[in-house]
Amino acid sequence: MLETRGVYILVISVRETRRVNVGSLGTLTFKRGLYVYVGSAQNNLEKRIERHFKRHKRVFWHIDYLLSDEYAEIINVLFKESLKSEECRMARVLSSLYEPVVGFGSSDCKCPSHLFRINSKEDIKTLLNLFGLNLFKREAGELNES
Repeated sequence: MLETRGVYILVISVRETRRVNVGSLGTLTFKRGLYVYVGSAQNNLEKRIERHFKRHKRVFWHIDYLLSDEYAEIINVLFKESLKSEECRMARVLSSLYEPVVGFGSSDCKCPSHLFRINSKEDIKTLLNLFGLNLFKREAGELNES
């Protein structure tokens, strides 16, 4: 188990256009396609990521609302060990490259967003290289580096 601090990117597939109530942000429309969400965990990175995979949980963060929708699914997880400041640095870079969902996941910082609509699965390779991330595959309830 990764009992470490770090940042992660969830790659999320939204299989059809959906309107989702996202707490304080109200009802947002998510177009069919791929999205990336930037988050961090300052203690026990693996536990935080595993929480995102759970369908039934207390809805707390903006991302919980989206991931509770039956048409949204995490398809990849990228991560690296780092300080929390890396989360916002990555979000600012992503804001210049992709379409942000304004205000999503960024209520505690000055970033425009922490959720972005990307163009294709090819962009995942770009993110791996751009940020020096690792790709994980999920087996038997644990994340395994691949």
